[in-house]
Amino acid sequence: MTTNTSTNSTEVTATRLEFGKSAPKAFKALIAFDAAAREGIDPALVELIQIRSSHLNHCAYCLHMHTNDARKAGESEDRLHMVAVWREARHFFTEREQAALALTDAMTRIADAGVPDDVYAQAAAQFDEWELAHVLALICTINTWNRVALSTGKVAGTDER
Repeated sequence: MTTNTSTNSTEVTATRLEFGKSAPKAFKALIAFDAAAREGIDPALVELIQIRSSHLNHCAYCLHMHTNDARKAGESEDRLHMVAVWREARHFFTEREQAALALTDAMTRIADAGVPDDVYAQAAAQFDEWELAHVLALICTINTWNRVALSTGKVAGTDER
């Protein structure tokens, strides 16, 4: 369980449940969904999607985890720093990565405007149907992980995973 005694009203101030222990079947199902979603997708792209969604959701726990995973996989510091402003730093990312990041933005902020046709078309032009379905699933899983981490008060930099 995690405790944080910060006075910032957006931070967790009470001990919260450990999702994996309290809902083991749901936790295992989410792990399986995540593994299936990333199957066949370039690991660098997986991390970029997870970093971008975690940034948009303000999930420090997942952002810390996935930036570290990306570094271990050989991702450059320049690209990691530019994910947050990818639209203004397009030359750091391939057209395929830009399409995935745009789709990540739209799906993560789906309540704002849904997934616009042009964003979907851009992604569909870069990925075949199988890949696109997996990218969609991956964006769903990281958004779910972000919500679990935020709801249960996961703290960035802890060894819990």
